[in-house]
Amino acid sequence: MQSSPFPAAFSAATIELAWIGSPHARDEQNKANRGFCRAVAFATLGVALTLSGPVIAGEAPLTLAEAQRRAVELSRQIPAQDAAIAASRDKAVAAGQLPDPMLRFGIDNLPTDGSDQFNPTRDFMTQRRIGISQEFTRSEKRELRAQRYGLEAEKSLAEKTATIASIQRETALAWLDRYYAEATAAVIAEQAANVKLEVSAAESAYRAGRGTQADVFAAHSALAGLEDRISEFNRRIATAKTGLARWIGDAAEGELAGKPAIDSIGMDTGALEIELGHHPQIATLSKQAEVALIEARIAEADKKADWTVELAYALRGPAYSNMVSVGISVPLQWDQRNRQDRELASRLALADQARAQRDDALRAHVAEVRSMIQEWQNDLERTARYQRQLIPLAQERTKAALGAYLGNKASLTDLLLARRNEIDVRLQALQLEMESARLWAQLNFLFPDQAGASHASSAPRDSVIKEAQ
Repeated sequence: MQSSPFPAAFSAATIELAWIGSPHARDEQNKANRGFCRAVAFATLGVALTLSGPVIAGEAPLTLAEAQRRAVELSRQIPAQDAAIAASRDKAVAAGQLPDPMLRFGIDNLPTDGSDQFNPTRDFMTQRRIGISQEFTRSEKRELRAQRYGLEAEKSLAEKTATIASIQRETALAWLDRYYAEATAAVIAEQAANVKLEVSAAESAYRAGRGTQADVFAAHSALAGLEDRISEFNRRIATAKTGLARWIGDAAEGELAGKPAIDSIGMDTGALEIELGHHPQIATLSKQAEVALIEARIAEADKKADWTVELAYALRGPAYSNMVSVGISVPLQWDQRNRQDRELASRLALADQARAQRDDALRAHVAEVRSMIQEWQNDLERTARYQRQLIPLAQERTKAALGAYLGNKASLTDLLLARRNEIDVRLQALQLEMESARLWAQLNFLFPDQAGASHASSAPRDSVIKEAQ
């Protein structure tokens, strides 16, 4: 496929300025058609300069890489992931601390009847108490809880990387949809310019008595069909611009640059399991499995009870001495088999579940990507065949039909059929190339590009755990 088909339309128009009719009447017909054909040729040239050339005084054409950069920059999903990462890191620091101490107030042994009823100072057993208690959670538990939220931060970071890759992939698909919609419309416009010449020539031949009215109707019908397809693809272009604007805003209205090279992907296709083992979605599942394992270790550590120490000062009546109390509280895990052991078994089962889900997801992902690679390679092969054989053959058929018509050996209908066959072949080649490009985008942006990776940079987990400790 040419990067811009409009110059070819201009060339075709200039070549076909004098082709209809018998050799004896060609001069008269050329005089009749010269003004119309010159107008069509210059109109086609104007369209070519407008749509295929770069904007002289405006912005540079929008490349795919620039569209992806803008999409990442404008996305609100990434700040949301940053907030989730920050939340997990703060919780990691908090989880590494001792629980808050408890301040306790109370009155003990207050009489409720008799002469000392509700008097806090007359009975020797009544005391007003103020105290403080502190639970001393084992350092092992606090460290494991800090690690758990540190892994949550890493999981959110992997989700952020997956989000960046998804944004870049969806932006690439939207960019390619618009590019190929415009390329297809350009091919149809080129053919419509040629058919306009054939319409004018058919009308001139009919007026001169050398053609039939059926030829005129056939030419008009072919032109109307092409104009209808142009209208359809104008709608597709508008839809594609809307889809691209969802990611990059008003920049979607600008001119697009040339298509990227879609014949290679940044992935080692011979080692897919190793490559995809680092895929952001698989990395997210891996972190989820690590979180489940840490929770199992926390459940195991909970089998060792934590102690709580309490200190209280008791005020009694003026005739009695004040008192100090010291106490220690220890949970009695008298039924570990049905409580702590069951909790640990549950956490271990959840860890096994997370690992199995991760392994299954990796296996499914490898199979899906391998199928996409095979389809992409086959589409590239077929696209090359179209460019190398089918399109040149269709063009030669059109030239042969044109020559036969010039020599009064074929009808205008035959020429229109050849022209329709050529445009169908070219559109099929474009459709196949678009499918190849979409597969390329899905494969090439399974991982974020370098700009996305730098945007997703984060502090390592070890620093978070160290701060928590």
